[in-house]
Amino acid sequence: MASFLQSFIDPKKNWLAAIHMKTISRRLRNYGLRYEDLYDPYYDLDVMEALNRLPKEIVEARHQRLKRAIDLSMKHQYLPEDLQAVQTPFRSYLRDMLAYVKRERAEREALGGLPLYQRTLP
Repeated sequence: MASFLQSFIDPKKNWLAAIHMKTISRRLRNYGLRYEDLYDPYYDLDVMEALNRLPKEIVEARHQRLKRAIDLSMKHQYLPEDLQAVQTPFRSYLRDMLAYVKRERAEREALGGLPLYQRTLP
């Protein structure tokens, strides 16, 4: 069952997934974003922890991309075509650290330890 689902969402094997990936790529390039910029650190605390562990330069670059995208969206504009051509929307900067944080959290839960972070209501 898992291999069927993997083949269903793999853009190399499914033409519909390839069209979807191309559309997402085009829309992210319009604003100069990467796919992982869309992860919300307040929704998933693993993302927040992974961002806290990344080098400061990578996090600042993420914030700059988000600010630029918000600015362009408010102005109802897109990036110039020459800048869109050099964008890499699916280049990962967070995946490895996020996987490490999730493994660490799962191991901590399996051993019965306290979580590093807990969701609190303001």
